[in-house]
Amino acid sequence: MPRYRLTLEYDGTPFVGWQIQESGLSVQGVLEEAIGRFCGESPRTIAAGRTDAGVHAAGQVVHVDLTKAWPAERVREALNFHLRPHPVSVLEAALVAADFNARLSARSRRYLYRILNRRAPPALERDHVWHVARPLDAPAMHVAAQCLVGRHDFTTFRASLCQAKSPVKTLDRLDVTRDGDEIRITALARSFLHHQVRNMVGTLKLVGEAKWSAGDVAAALEARDRSKGGPTAPAAGLCLMQVSY
Repeated sequence: MPRYRLTLEYDGTPFVGWQIQESGLSVQGVLEEAIGRFCGESPRTIAAGRTDAGVHAAGQVVHVDLTKAWPAERVREALNFHLRPHPVSVLEAALVAADFNARLSARSRRYLYRILNRRAPPALERDHVWHVARPLDAPAMHVAAQCLVGRHDFTTFRASLCQAKSPVKTLDRLDVTRDGDEIRITALARSFLHHQVRNMVGTLKLVGEAKWSAGDVAAALEARDRSKGGPTAPAAGLCLMQVSY
């Protein structure tokens, strides 16, 4: 049975998230519906990351098995046709080995969180950034972020409903940079806990406001207690940028 690797981008604003749920529109749901319209099959798609409601993707990777070996370009074009008018696009489609797994084969995932740091609210990207009017100290945020890099128990930054077997993860990078009015936070790891990136961003915002120090972030991590961490940043600013294999 031919297995296809699909690379997607999508605007997460109208969706309840990647995964099909009992109610609401999901990215997985509209993709599987498009596949059904294309070839009449009803296969289950597997994604590299189960993005939450309102979270976007520029490089989500999905695999799906079809009974017929269609040309990859035909698959991409047909799915994009049937995905309209949903804000989901198949950037690439490729035939891959039967043992490729979009989730389990991934070596790293890179997320980008965007904070619009200015007085005026966003007009064009209101659903793609976290608007913070108070000036933030990006260099201080970056210094504090380095306390979180490495292999740690990230219970402090884990959602209460997280289903991961262990809170221990290895964070390879957590960089904070400023580009004009925008603060960009890049997180790289093989895998993340539920809400881990958003909880880390919410904590780093406290540092940017001079309410917390780098030492406070380190202490919060060591506490292994979600109540000791900062707030959860809004979903709108988060985007899954790339999955590497």
